[in-house]
This record gives sequence, structure tokens and C-alpha cells, in this order.
Amino acid sequence: MARPLRIQYPGAAYHITCRGNERKAIFRDDKDRKAFLDILHHSLNIYTIQFYSYVLMDNHFHLLVETPLGNLGEFMRHFNITYTGYYNRRHKRVGHLYQGRYKSILIDKQEYLSILSRYIHLNPIRTEQMKKKTEKEKINYLMRYKWSSLLGYMDEREKEEFIDYKVVLQEYGGDNERGRKRYRERIYSDVTDGLEIKDKIIGQSILGGDTFIDWIKERFLKGKQEREHPSVREIKRYRAKEEILKLIEQETGKDIEEMKRDKGSMRQIVMDILYRFGGMKGVDIGRIMGVDYSTVSQGRKRLREKIQRDKKVKMLVKRIEQKLSI
Repeated sequence: MARPLRIQYPGAAYHITCRGNERKAIFRDDKDRKAFLDILHHSLNIYTIQFYSYVLMDNHFHLLVETPLGNLGEFMRHFNITYTGYYNRRHKRVGHLYQGRYKSILIDKQEYLSILSRYIHLNPIRTEQMKKKTEKEKINYLMRYKWSSLLGYMDEREKEEFIDYKVVLQEYGGDNERGRKRYRERIYSDVTDGLEIKDKIIGQSILGGDTFIDWIKERFLKGKQEREHPSVREIKRYRAKEEILKLIEQETGKDIEEMKRDKGSMRQIVMDILYRFGGMKGVDIGRIMGVDYSTVSQGRKRLREKIQRDKKVKMLVKRIEQKLSI
């Protein structure tokens, strides 16, 4: 079986998730949840981990951490083994508690730390039973959910000593009344508008902007064997959107503004290449091209049909693909 891609370095930040074996519960009651947080707190101190956000669900958990010493693996191994030992002893059971190894997404702190914090805090309302609730009911549920770090971000009196609130709240005005008010407003807005990150994750393991992705590829992925790490292939193949747009401009003789106005092949080619070679999703491509995501999807479909009957368009696309593949 291919090994998962694990990138560790001092100062790296991660979104960590871990699910119960066979999706079974990893907490049977509040005593388990309290023990989990006590063990987590102890492990954070041992491995000098900065801790930003968490949420405990019945059969899984989410953590947002930074590793000043680049030791995520050691920290998670100690933490998961210790809690599993506690859980098995208390409930008189043996065997694995978790479904395989933990999942970690390496994140670009500058662009995604704040977003990941909010994403984690919204998990309690992503369950099936909450889908049909009103926005007001969802917000009220979040405000009452105590197995999350959310309350400490919105109320000074709810702070937990092992959480560093300052880094995330800096984006909202600081660890003060104003910052917490603005954070709370963003959470309310996320309940209304939704907040998803899955379509922005590259190779199932990295979440970041173009500069961050390029740095990771250059610093950590050179020489990695793709057959051992299939996600490396996916990460390596992505190109920065600026590089893609520049190359298309060179091949077509048109700048991006002209291509945005074009309702034919030019706009369709840009949307398709950004999707396939930039690793971008419809919503993000739509923002660049000034259209909605459904137009992106329809445009890519029409381009595939056009390539079958228009040799000139087919050759242009092939030429761009070849240069991007070098």
C-alpha cells in the first residue's frame, strides 16, 4: 500500500482529523471527552505544540496545530496511543480505536489559518440532523456546543488555557472585544453562506496559495517517488495560475481581459486549462473569469465537444498542454 505523504518542518501548521474505527464512537460520555482534552493538553506541552482550535464529535475530532519543532508525527503518535490506552482500559476493550492513521493537511498559515479555525468550529452543524434546521437554530446550537474551542473565541470568560487565541484573532482585530465580535460575525456569516475547503486541498494533503505550493514542491518534493506517494504526482502537476494565464496569452496573442469578454473558444480554453493544470475548482475559476461556476462547467463541456470537430482549436489546446507539461 502506498505510504501517505507526510511533510514536516519547524513552524509547519496542520489541520488534523481522526475517525473512530468503522466510524464508531471514540467518546461514550463527557468523562471520555474531558480525559481526551487532559491527555491532549499534556501531549501539547511535551512536544511544544501551539494549539489553535478543536472540535470533538462523537466519532471523530478536528485539531488545528502548529509545530515549532517540526515533530507532528511524534506528537500524534504519543497522543493517540495514550488516549487509546485510556479508552480501552476504561471500557474494558482491546484493539484499534481509530480508523487507520490520522489525516493531516499541511496548511499555508498566512492564507488559511483563520479559515480552518472557522471551518473546524462549524462541524457540529454539519450533521444530518442539523441539515433541516433554520439558521437561527444552527447558530444557537453552536453557541451551546461546549466540546469545541469556539466559545473561547467569542467570549473572554470561556477561554481555555492551552489554546493560543491571539494568532487567529489577529486577523479580526486582535485578542480583544473587537476581535472576538468580528470573529463571531464571520461565524454567523459562514452559517448562512457555507464554508467549504475540500475543493481547495491539493493532493489530499496541502492547502495553500500558489507561492506556498511552489515552495513545498521545491523544498520537499524533489526526488520523491510518485509510485510511493501518489499524491506527489497530483501536487507536482499543478502550475500557478499566473504561469498558466501568461502562457495562454503568449499562445493566443490575447490578454486575459480579452479572453474574459470572449464567449467562445478562448474563454473555454482558459477555464479548462485552469481546471486541469492549475488544480482549481469551478467557483475559483469563475471568480477569475467573471462568471458563475455553472458557466465554467458548461464551457469545459462545450470545449470538449468543439475539439472533436474543430482541428484549429484542438491544435491550440494541444500546444498549450505540451508547454505546460514540460
